Amino acid sequence: MVFESSDSLPSVKTMAASASSHPAILSFAAMASSLDELRQAHAHMLKTGLFHSSFAAGRLVSSAVALGGNDHPVALAYAHSLFAHVGSRNSFVWNTMIRAHASSGDPEAALLLFLRMLHSPVLPDKFTFPFVLKACSSLLALEEARQVHARVLKSGLGSDLFVMNTLLHVLASARCTMEARKLFERMPNRDVISRNALISSYVEQGLLAVARNLFDMMTERKVETWNFLISGYVKNGLLDDAIELFIDMPIKDVVSWNAIITGFNHMGRFDDVLALFRDMQCSDVRPDSCTLVTVLCACAQVGALALGEWVHAYIHRNGIKVEGFLATALVDLYSKSGCIGQALQVFNSTLKKDISTWNSMIYGLGSHGRGEHAVLLFQEMLALGFAPNMTTFISVLSACNHTGLLDEGRRIFDQMVKSHKIEPTIEHYGCLVDLLGRAGFLKEAEELINELHLKDASVLWESLLGASTRHGNVTLSKSAAKQLVDLHPRDSSSYVQLSNAFASMGRWDDARQVRDMMSLRNVRKEPGCSTIELDGIVHEFFAG
Repeated sequence: MVFESSDSLPSVKTMAASASSHPAILSFAAMASSLDELRQAHAHMLKTGLFHSSFAAGRLVSSAVALGGNDHPVALAYAHSLFAHVGSRNSFVWNTMIRAHASSGDPEAALLLFLRMLHSPVLPDKFTFPFVLKACSSLLALEEARQVHARVLKSGLGSDLFVMNTLLHVLASARCTMEARKLFERMPNRDVISRNALISSYVEQGLLAVARNLFDMMTERKVETWNFLISGYVKNGLLDDAIELFIDMPIKDVVSWNAIITGFNHMGRFDDVLALFRDMQCSDVRPDSCTLVTVLCACAQVGALALGEWVHAYIHRNGIKVEGFLATALVDLYSKSGCIGQALQVFNSTLKKDISTWNSMIYGLGSHGRGEHAVLLFQEMLALGFAPNMTTFISVLSACNHTGLLDEGRRIFDQMVKSHKIEPTIEHYGCLVDLLGRAGFLKEAEELINELHLKDASVLWESLLGASTRHGNVTLSKSAAKQLVDLHPRDSSSYVQLSNAFASMGRWDDARQVRDMMSLRNVRKEPGCSTIELDGIVHEFFAG
């Protein structure tokens, strides 16, 4: 797309009607909440001749564009119709239409309008270029963005900070970091927004040392600047650097707290997540849905039911909608804390459920031995048009496993592969092996594992070892244990399970030999661990 235009700007035509004498109808159009009201204003302006005023017509076009919601495509089409009939278009009218398309699902139309504007008597101004550059950013149209840059320079706007910052953002978003840096160095005026765009680009590409160097040179830093770098450190697993920066922040907002809390959550440091949440409460920063989801996940992991219930009460007190990930986190908390009734209550009262909410409820029912209910919920989910994913089938197969629904589990496994075209993972096979093992189909489970030819099928052999031990099949227990020891000779679980299998059948000499083998190979059993919540504090205990 090549942008060309005439450099001449003819004088603006004399307005046919005075907009200033009709302020009431323009106010009515600006406050219109529907297309019907806007059409009334349009009819009045046609009747009075006010529509011939480029100022008034521009305000009407702007009002049409401003109508959002479900009517937005229709409103935009109506704005186009108005735009086509405006006799003398000024820059405001052009900019309004270009901005509307740049923010719509068809940003290419904004570039086509800009091309038409260049061939019109009206030249683009400092408000036009940011809208056009936004369209370029949405389309990743770098070549067009460079042409727009040339037009900006030709128009004498190369020193306009807002225009140049928008261009810098386009280059940074497209990861043209070197080009963005060169533009940054050439800019006659720079501010914190300019530096933020560059830092954000460096962080996105993992160039944290370069981003930190630019950050350290900044004399003025906004909260967003700190947040960019902290989020970058967290994303790249550099939690200590993120904490150091977080502590030094003079002002922290909810994004800052969320970034550092999420970092601790990803590292599995759930106690620290809860401690940080308490500090956040003391700092008078209101948590948002993202904060609450992360805290509820941490509560579920460490069994902090009392704190989780407090968070749930906080959600109700503040009128926060329970839907999507927030509903999923609450269902997961109550399910893992043994409160399946409360989990169902949250699930049933959630109007907007996503696939993760269904998955969590199905898994929760299965883990509480309510496999039949879980399967019925799975069928209801399919009937409502939700597309199951890999996690859905892990949840429902696990539910079948916990309840011993062998035939149902086999049917659902076939449905996953044949109807939904989902390739089974080791987790799906693990559920099937466990299901077969619990039902006593040990030979079939062993044959399935051998058919898969997986490099590391330790989780499958562990499942078979447990099943063969429960059914007293010592031969298969020894075979499964040997497979596990060959795969992971330093893992204590296979030795312990085999020793326990011998002990359960009174074969004490064999059990002792396995324990002696562990000592000889210097394999140590991991100590048992449990947690208890007391006065809102989670305490962890290890055996011995």
